[in-house]
Amino acid sequence: MIADAPALAVVGAGAMGEALLAGWLASGWSATDIVIVDAHRPRVEELEQRHGVRGVALAEAAAAETIVVAVKPHQVDDVLTALTPALVNTSIVVCIAAGVTLAQLAAGLPEGQGIIRVMPNTPALVGEGMAGVVPGEHATAAQRDAVVRLFAAVGKAMVVDESQLDALTALSGSGPAYMFYIAEAMIEAGVHHGLTREQAAELVNQTVKGAGVMLEASEDSASVLRERVTSPAGTTAAALRRLDDHGVRAAMLDAVDACVARSREMAG
Repeated sequence: MIADAPALAVVGAGAMGEALLAGWLASGWSATDIVIVDAHRPRVEELEQRHGVRGVALAEAAAAETIVVAVKPHQVDDVLTALTPALVNTSIVVCIAAGVTLAQLAAGLPEGQGIIRVMPNTPALVGEGMAGVVPGEHATAAQRDAVVRLFAAVGKAMVVDESQLDALTALSGSGPAYMFYIAEAMIEAGVHHGLTREQAAELVNQTVKGAGVMLEASEDSASVLRERVTSPAGTTAAALRRLDDHGVRAAMLDAVDACVARSREMAG
């Protein structure tokens, strides 16, 4: 590596880029080891002030040990073209853009460059993210392990085959939006039945959090945990029967199918 080169460069300072940046800083990374790149200078200045990191040009970011490309999918090719002249062959290029395949990344970078696809999610901001990691052909085992550790620092990371990434995207990548959507509906229902919005939000937020902790901590499946809350002919059974009447389970399956299909479309 080049002397004094940054350890980590984040190219693209949008919502996901900042979520990861904030999560890595919270996990113990030093702001002096991270640089950011974004075409919108006011955004760079905002993150410099908020997080203490330094904004740089792509040429400087290209010398980093790990380069995380966090731009929109349609911007990836331009970023790779701009990075290429200053890249060093010991760098690992990590792309988190949905639908951008290993083949597309390899085509835009020098032959033999180490590349890894990652699909993270926004709970990385609070150290509870879930990321799928797909190493490219020229990524070394050490680079793969380093990227797994990087994303595990803001939650968990799982190495998967590229053929599995569309399904992973539909579950964990887009999954937080499903949970927020359900929470939003539950809060509205609570307000409808006389709770203040603040009361309903506190009740729902803690319930969603507690259920998630139980799912992770318990050796039992989601089905078993649900059954334990559902007394025969009780209140929960009545509610679940209505969810079944409205086809909520089928709707969720259909939603995941749509997400997988869109992910495949984006990959061409």
